[in-house]
Amino acid sequence: MSDPALEAFIRSLPKTETHLHIEGALPYELLQAWQPEKYPPAPAFREPGYRFPDFPKFDETLLGHALPWFTSAERYHESARVTFAGHVAQNVRYVETSFHLPVTQFINVPGREIIAAIRAAVPPGLEVRIFAGMLRTDYAGPMRAVIDDLANWDELAGVDLHGFEQVPTEPWTAKIWSRLRAAGKITKAHAGEFDGAARVREAIAELGVTRVQHGVRAIEDPAVVALARERGVTFDTCPISNLKLRVFPSLAELPLRRLLQAGVNCTVSTDDPLVFGNSLTGEYVALATQAAFSRAELAQLARNGWSVASIPAEAKRKQAEEIDRVEKTWAALR
Repeated sequence: MSDPALEAFIRSLPKTETHLHIEGALPYELLQAWQPEKYPPAPAFREPGYRFPDFPKFDETLLGHALPWFTSAERYHESARVTFAGHVAQNVRYVETSFHLPVTQFINVPGREIIAAIRAAVPPGLEVRIFAGMLRTDYAGPMRAVIDDLANWDELAGVDLHGFEQVPTEPWTAKIWSRLRAAGKITKAHAGEFDGAARVREAIAELGVTRVQHGVRAIEDPAVVALARERGVTFDTCPISNLKLRVFPSLAELPLRRLLQAGVNCTVSTDDPLVFGNSLTGEYVALATQAAFSRAELAQLARNGWSVASIPAEAKRKQAEEIDRVEKTWAALR
């Protein structure tokens, strides 16, 4: 049952989205308008109660819906335009999104053209930072030259290592990640989702990242949680993604609050709304209704996102002050 007051409070918070795959954010309505006979109005996998049986089925569903659409830079622009409009409607003001770098090989479109197409779709009032995402096995063949050149892409905010986490991280990664940081790029890695705390330790200690995508299974090892806190690492978590992919059986059992209480900076994002049927507002609502997060806790999650946003310190301060005002206003109304 919806709570209009809760949803209004959440919408009034200036929010960030820091873990979003642009292909996985393809608005489903674009697919339906494009080929209505192929894409039904309400596929089962987008329903709140649906659970993917395993990662391969999730990957098959995601790629099976995203790849037919993303065939040109223009398609990236159209999808991003609708996606970003949705962010603005939810009072999301800052987004970090990655595009899947190997797609450039599939469709023969240079990565810089994809970045330019996404950038051209950004509306007023929204700050967007674009990352190149890649698999742990991508530093081979034609991808090697592309990856080696990423340090020269001024329009690229950083890189993200993603894909099925149980695939071993290859030796090239730490060297490339270090070189990219030296060039001013932000480095991220998916860890602590389908594999345990050891992969979070690897991402922090060996790859040198301070931005872990997911990270929630770090809770399995207190020493890894302590390492994340000591290194100032942020976990960009995606609660509904974790729920629908069976990482945890319920949001009440998601260790997000425990990680926050342990001093780990955590943010909230949607991951792949194309297949999860979620929104950022819906993530906050779910935490409140299914995991008993208070308004103060939700406001802190919003602050956490701004703490790692790649914007000037003064702009961060203004957003934090607005969150403070929102929290005080709504507290006075209760």
